[in-house]
Amino acid sequence: MVASKKKGKRYTTGAIIVAAGAGRRMRGEDKLFTSLGGKPLLARVIDAFDSCKAIGQIVIVLRAEKLAETRQMMMKHGWSTEIDICVGGRRRQDSVLAGLDRLDEWQWVVVHDGARPLVTTDLINRGLKAAMETGAAAAAVPVTDTIKVAGADRVVWHTPSRENLWAAQTPQVFRRDIIAEAYRQGKSNVTDDASLVEQLGYPVKLYRGSYDNMKVSTPDDLVLAEALWRKRQE
Repeated sequence: MVASKKKGKRYTTGAIIVAAGAGRRMRGEDKLFTSLGGKPLLARVIDAFDSCKAIGQIVIVLRAEKLAETRQMMMKHGWSTEIDICVGGRRRQDSVLAGLDRLDEWQWVVVHDGARPLVTTDLINRGLKAAMETGAAAAAVPVTDTIKVAGADRVVWHTPSRENLWAAQTPQVFRRDIIAEAYRQGKSNVTDDASLVEQLGYPVKLYRGSYDNMKVSTPDDLVLAEALWRKRQE
């Protein structure tokens, strides 16, 4: 744990950064510690959350073999927000639940993929604002490609209109009691946290994310993220 150096504000929000994935598509590279603009990719994520004035605690969920390296990174960068680290589980929801167990009793919880390094403080703050309407909110962008729904034989069943299709991202923001209930009761495998909340019947508000807020899953993604980072600095 790193003691918080932030002063003069009553915080409302804790953040979980999910970084326990195996990264099988990275051809042996560890994407979270690969350099992005001269810093580890994971450090870029932490920078954004550390800069957010609403965030009073950050929990980073990792694979066990990355704990020591992450502690060294934390000591090197000296972020001002209280930061905890813990070991994740086999599935995404197991990792988020581990993070929830480590978080203090904040009113709001933000969950973010550690592999989305171009997140901004503005994106986090807009998620918090959107979540106040319904208790749950997720960043998303309109789908730009035509989507085909097909069976196992790859024969198209139908082509849905793009008008109402959104690609989900993180950050996703939840009132603490809602996300805690979702993880207590959720049984099915899901790829994002909002899905568990939806299954309980809670409304989830989509707020406009960013096409730059990409997820780094392959070496090609890393090249694109570096280009976007350089463009942002210019």
